[in-house]
Amino acid sequence: MEKTVQKYLLVIFATVCLFLPARSVYAFHPFYVSVTEMSLNAKTKSLEISCKMFAEDVEDVLKQNYKTPVDLGDNKSQALNNKLIKDYILKHLSINIASAPATLNFIGYEKERESVYCYFEIPNAGDIKKITINNNILQDYKQEQINIMHVIVNGNRKSTKLDYPASQASFSF
Repeated sequence: MEKTVQKYLLVIFATVCLFLPARSVYAFHPFYVSVTEMSLNAKTKSLEISCKMFAEDVEDVLKQNYKTPVDLGDNKSQALNNKLIKDYILKHLSINIASAPATLNFIGYEKERESVYCYFEIPNAGDIKKITINNNILQDYKQEQINIMHVIVNGNRKSTKLDYPASQASFSF
């Protein structure tokens, strides 16, 4: 009897999801995750950084923090969106290379379907032997937030996962 009820509930849920507008379905995503990838460019010795997040989560956290409407898909708001994203990420992502703070230069962002990619660069990062990252992106939005990080130096890839409230990771190469 209980399995029959579960089956009916599953069918009802699936049916409702099919008829909801796409944006409504995304609002129900069951996990909160960002992926930050850092890769040392061997030619330029710059550390190239990309952060991938759910666009709706970024819009919501920017609205919450800056008290202004945000639509990352609106090209007319590109300058404001760049300013808000840059400010937010720089408050929530910091990097030390060989125990010295590094300056992140904001390159820009792009929205692709339900995701947003934010790009940064640390020019002249040099040869990285040790890197310490403080990453609490979106942890002020949801305590369920998981921040996955990948760091690639000279073809050597190291990864970790930070669950709230953890926000720091170190890698040695």
